[in-house]
Amino acid sequence: MISFELGVEDLADTRFALSPLGETVLSLRVLREPGLSAVHLPWRRSVLGRLGALDTALLMSLVAQRRTLPDFLTPRPASFAPDFEAELAAVRATSPDTVRRDLLAAHAPDPLPDPLSAADCADDAAVAVLRDDICDLLRSYWEVAVRPAWPRMRLLLEADMTYRARQLAVGGARRLFADMHPNLRWNDGVLHIGAMISSHRVAASGRGLLLLPSVFVHKPAPPVSPEEPPTLAYPSRGVATLWTPPPTADQPALVALIGAPRARLLGLLDEPLATAEIARRFRVTPSAVSQHLRVLHAAGLLSRARDGRQVLYRRSPLGDELAGGVRAAGDPEP
Repeated sequence: MISFELGVEDLADTRFALSPLGETVLSLRVLREPGLSAVHLPWRRSVLGRLGALDTALLMSLVAQRRTLPDFLTPRPASFAPDFEAELAAVRATSPDTVRRDLLAAHAPDPLPDPLSAADCADDAAVAVLRDDICDLLRSYWEVAVRPAWPRMRLLLEADMTYRARQLAVGGARRLFADMHPNLRWNDGVLHIGAMISSHRVAASGRGLLLLPSVFVHKPAPPVSPEEPPTLAYPSRGVATLWTPPPTADQPALVALIGAPRARLLGLLDEPLATAEIARRFRVTPSAVSQHLRVLHAAGLLSRARDGRQVLYRRSPLGDELAGGVRAAGDPEP
């Protein structure tokens, strides 16, 4: 078990952030182990056909047998949403001593795999070359594997942060962590992270807690080293919808009446959803969705309710009747 001791000031300094580099590195676990998450199989299949001449041996060697990853590859974001190149520059500036320490710690008690063998020596120049090779490889991998889906991923992650921020606002830390993951437990100022392969306790000591919603983690993932400040990547809500195709309009009469985009919206909204989440599922911008939502709401086909800082839309009883009536009209007569 890993535990984070958080004082009052640390709770006050709890914040959320996005990390495109972190998601890129974490995705390597799913790429290496298809059985880790069936949800990501469509993504994995599409990526395998685009890797081309990338050094996959070096990529896969970054993931240890225990699925741990070197801490230096996931630096703590200094801002809410740093761009990939800024994060990669921070990795490239890592000292050879830290690179060596983190690679050995991630793979312990196993020896380093052959592609990383240069780090298992006292030659700082060789370790620096390895670090730069890893950075170059991660940039290429990001371009083909993660960057094409990043806009959709970011919308999902931001929707999760909105939900979590509301949980924190209305119920404090206990409510925030209560439904984040079963392995998390908040008790008397300490966040306990269970089912870890190592055990240590980290005092935040004024450094706060950084929370990173993630598409690719299947359980909470703190840093490997107890020397790192309290940071926690956790599974984002809604990941199961990320790789599913956008809803299609299959009701010709409804499409003829209100148009295909609004028919698709009406078919989707049998549960309350925020504009950003709707846009993510349809793979369009929130502004493109908003105009259709306004029309459907004005026509009485949608209801809306405010939940904290976001507005949730769902079909109204009239919308249910219209959608259901169209389906019934297409059925054969008894």
